[in-house]
Amino acid sequence: MNSISSNLNIMIKASEKASKILIRDYGEIEKLQVSKKGAADFVTNADLKVEKVIIEELKKARPDFSFISEENGVKKNKNTNNTWIIDPIDGTVNFLHGIPHFAISIALKSNNEIISGLIYDPIKDEMFFAEKNNGAFLNNQKIRVSKKNVIENCLFTTGESFEKKPDFLFRKSGCAALDLAYVAAGRYDGYFQKNLNLWDIAAGVVLINEAGGVLNELNLDSLNRIKIIASNPNINAKLREKLHNF
Repeated sequence: MNSISSNLNIMIKASEKASKILIRDYGEIEKLQVSKKGAADFVTNADLKVEKVIIEELKKARPDFSFISEENGVKKNKNTNNTWIIDPIDGTVNFLHGIPHFAISIALKSNNEIISGLIYDPIKDEMFFAEKNNGAFLNNQKIRVSKKNVIENCLFTTGESFEKKPDFLFRKSGCAALDLAYVAAGRYDGYFQKNLNLWDIAAGVVLINEAGGVLNELNLDSLNRIKIIASNPNINAKLREKLHNF
């Protein structure tokens, strides 16, 4: 593995510190105080505590950088060219129901490009990370997207609901960040989803790119209602054709 940047090192340390809260609270799910933000969107004490720790750690190291986070929104600082993008718990519903499939996601956007990203699954202790022009990794082992080229042999992932289901194999995991990380690692062959938030997908964007995957064009100035189609390059055109009404 090539040496990582100081910014990525800061992100890794912040996620590792924050993960201790997640692991502890995951073991005491029944004691969490939960408030409802929407029909399928919950915020927990853990969300708020994890985000607070991550922001504090990032601010210590880079006090002038700006922030975009799920719970606190957009916070512009002196340096508006560099912005941390944070999702403290992606897969909150899984977390609340004791399903061990959720992650901390942190990305760094510089001049409207995602240049660093990490997705950390604290329960499985899997750290996916990538930097522009430096490759994508899982726990220090380089990862690549799958090589499959027959769509009928592929496994995709999504969070979509369908009136008419697509004629290919897919799963729903409830965690967009890990879906993208798994595509980067070749576990899934592709991922598609509409109406996502920037913090759901930011870290996954650089992971997919650096793992040799293909993404549709994304507007990184948009915070919400983002559509993404990501896959290995061999089946991307076929997947888009299948999703022509998506």
